[in-house]
Amino acid sequence: MNGILLVDKPQGITSHDVVDALRKATNIRRIGHTGTLDPRATGLLILCIGQATRLSQHFSDQGKTYEGTMRLGMVTKSHDLDGEILSENPVPEDLTLEAVQAVCSTFVGDIEQIPPMVSAIKIGGKRLYKIAREGGEVERKPRSISIRCFDVTSWNSPEAAIRIECSSGAYVRTLCHDVGQKLGCGAALSQLRRTHIGNYKLENATPLDMLADAASVEKKLISMGDALDIPEVCVDAARVAIVQSGGSISCNAQESPCPVSTGWVQIKDDSGSLIAIAQAQPTAIGVRLQPKRVFSGR
Repeated sequence: MNGILLVDKPQGITSHDVVDALRKATNIRRIGHTGTLDPRATGLLILCIGQATRLSQHFSDQGKTYEGTMRLGMVTKSHDLDGEILSENPVPEDLTLEAVQAVCSTFVGDIEQIPPMVSAIKIGGKRLYKIAREGGEVERKPRSISIRCFDVTSWNSPEAAIRIECSSGAYVRTLCHDVGQKLGCGAALSQLRRTHIGNYKLENATPLDMLADAASVEKKLISMGDALDIPEVCVDAARVAIVQSGGSISCNAQESPCPVSTGWVQIKDDSGSLIAIAQAQPTAIGVRLQPKRVFSGR
């Protein structure tokens, strides 16, 4: 069983719990997710199964969309409602949706963000959240992220409904915390639901409780040949053999033209099966494809 699975993660369990549930359902150990959702968060989680685990990078790096709420008037250690409350403050009675939106809009664009201590990032070989559980705290370097959209969709004090489109690596809870600091009353993430990862949508995901056995999983599986949204080249049997032995191949305008001259490319056989992920490199006579990950095609 090889492919990707779109799962609607429920609240109250970790992303790794979802992986464990799918391992038990399918009796397959080689399963991984492509981007952590906190236990409180729900929504779209992409699972890679079998050979598809080698595609995870191409999902982890994609942009994401979230919908949720932030609660003003409080500051917590974890920047969400699960953490220790550090302070509670009155929310200005005259605070409007427009005023909250004005502050949220200052975070749109390319910004630097310091990851929260309860994140899964490793420092010194140890996950930050494990250090935090032990009562520790370490210095974290700011990371470059991109926020394409940070909209306040409704305001009912002290709760603001929000919608965020962001790059991989962005922490919504920290955005909420930083908004609260600018407003002067504090804020914490109260609810979060991931609705998009790249071109994949939550509406096409299956609730975890409907994936109880291998048959139900296989029914919802997206094949490796259909999984990626990157340029592709179809090649004949002779060049399939070259690629599967690790050799590079060339493309030109007359034979299998390559739609790009640089970047990632899928190499498929004439049946549409994914044979390899390659890096395209321009040459004097066309484009050369150097395989980086080779698959069996089954």
